[in-house]
Amino acid sequence: MQVLTEEQEASASALRAQQVVLWSAPVLALVLLVLFAAFPGFFPPMSPDMSAAEVGAFYRDDTALIQLSMVGFNLFGILIVPFFVLIMVQMQRMRSESHIYAFSYLTAVVAGATLFALSDIFFAAAAFRPDRGDDLIQLLNDLGWIFFIAPIGMLVAQFVLLALAVYADDRRAPVFPRWVGHYALLTALAMAPSAGAAVFRHGPLAWDGLVSFWLRNGAFALFAAVMFFVLRAALRRQAEQEGRAS
Repeated sequence: MQVLTEEQEASASALRAQQVVLWSAPVLALVLLVLFAAFPGFFPPMSPDMSAAEVGAFYRDDTALIQLSMVGFNLFGILIVPFFVLIMVQMQRMRSESHIYAFSYLTAVVAGATLFALSDIFFAAAAFRPDRGDDLIQLLNDLGWIFFIAPIGMLVAQFVLLALAVYADDRRAPVFPRWVGHYALLTALAMAPSAGAAVFRHGPLAWDGLVSFWLRNGAFALFAAVMFFVLRAALRRQAEQEGRAS
């Protein structure tokens, strides 16, 4: 009886921890949205065709706001990772063959978070010494933008791995509904073309373009918002199932 009680307590504690992560996500998302809007290079997004002198002037004119937004991204950007780890935890509840997808998914999440942090560092480094040569500032700005937009492989991997796990979970009461797999693949297709931001300086695939900037970031934000409700429903079902099992 004592062993059963300990199992119940462990299960309840795990569910509470997952709920904390889930409900902290909207708060962090709001903070990140404010920081995103605060960076003057995003509205409108800076053009890859800006001259070195124009880029240098941008960092000299808006130094304080750029530094504030980048410090904020470095403080709060990584805190959104537990939300995606929560997806991974739910993937582990699927059929056993989905576990390899779950651990691979976690690896992709960590890689994506690392590249996001590096992009912040490059933007911050460009603003660190705004009196340096314009060519050096432009180089750091290029690195910041390319690291922010172009490395899309790990994000595509996240969506594909999630879809594979959903499709493998063919039980009568799956953890995630099957449409989540379809939606994950659709999001991967929408975001994949932004890899071209490392090559194109004009058009929709440039880092400031309709596809690479607006579609990429919009699709990712929308997917995270949808997954909040999917996770909330999954945690409710988990609580009901474990309550009946006890």
